[in-house]
Amino acid sequence: MAYLLYTLIFFTLIFGTSLYLTRGRWLPQFQDVFFSSIERLPPWFPGSGYIYSRLPSVSNSFSGDMEAGLSSSTFDLSQNVEGSDSRAGLDDAAKREILKLMQRRRLKFDEARRVYMEQRFQANGIGADGRPRDPKFVSFS
Repeated sequence: MAYLLYTLIFFTLIFGTSLYLTRGRWLPQFQDVFFSSIERLPPWFPGSGYIYSRLPSVSNSFSGDMEAGLSSSTFDLSQNVEGSDSRAGLDDAAKREILKLMQRRRLKFDEARRVYMEQRFQANGIGADGRPRDPKFVSFS
């Protein structure tokens, strides 16, 4: 009986290792099937609302940005939409990054925008207080 248990454990480890090492080949096909089936879950199914939801398509207009959830009381785009603003809308790369932050960390738009700006500041050598981190920086106030 013990040999059967050890054999089963051994083959499970071998099978799991082979799946892990070859995940680059089979995982993309599995994700497409799995995520499309999650989208078909009934709304009453526990967790169907937050297991997976596709990010909204990024469009180049202020109305598309509002539909994607990129507007709030402190960052209001409704005036741009009502005024028929012909500009292209918000920056595409920033929109994608903010939407990813909102999805991954479950943040609201204002909080995701703040986190995104802090990341940008840090990448450009600017402190959280808005001052450059350059040791040669001299400020006269």
